[in-house]
Amino acid sequence: MSISHESSDKPVQVFPCLTAVSSEEWRESGPFIRRFSAKSRIFHRDDAAAYGMFLLSGTARITVIGENGSESVINLLTAGEICSLLVLSGLSGREYPGELTAETEVEVLFVRKSSFMRWVQEYESIRATVFGGLLDGMLRMVERTQQRQTLPLDNRLAGALLRMTAGEAPTVRITHQELAEEVGSVREVVTRALARFQRKGWIETSRGTVRILQRKLLEEEFGDLVTEESGASC
Repeated sequence: MSISHESSDKPVQVFPCLTAVSSEEWRESGPFIRRFSAKSRIFHRDDAAAYGMFLLSGTARITVIGENGSESVINLLTAGEICSLLVLSGLSGREYPGELTAETEVEVLFVRKSSFMRWVQEYESIRATVFGGLLDGMLRMVERTQQRQTLPLDNRLAGALLRMTAGEAPTVRITHQELAEEVGSVREVVTRALARFQRKGWIETSRGTVRILQRKLLEEEFGDLVTEESGASC
């Protein structure tokens, strides 16, 4: 029997694989949905012991902290993907090694960890979603690394801004230093690039925020490379 609980409508639309879960299993999983603003911490080690999660909207990044205290992004999640790191740590009996942080405003479905892990093991469609997302995320990270090495700064900057925003949510809270780290540059160079974008009327900047004014023009100016970079968040 497929899920019929009212609160499951959006999750099933975003994750069709959840139709494999029975109504009874769904109720037992104690599902609830939460919204997080951009740059909020969604998930960390303590949460991983209690919950499984499904990203319903927006984009998020999985980071790990190295022994020297440096933070590294190891994967990006988009709507319709499951954190594969959570699954791998659960299957191996190890602690969740990272944190999940909202890159844009996001909506997240949480279920009990025991239900989540059982579904992954019992339902092929859910396993396929998990490991398909892992593969997609790895390919995205490889592509981002290659783009940092080959794309001009303006393309990388436009792609980052478009990925972090959406047509209905055109503003991102981010400093010039954070943007520089995101695109592999330095703050002074990014500040000059943002000033160029603003003079052209594409964006508007204020302290700690960037607002997209002409999304379509920004996409058209930088072509398919920007569209590919930013498309996952739309």
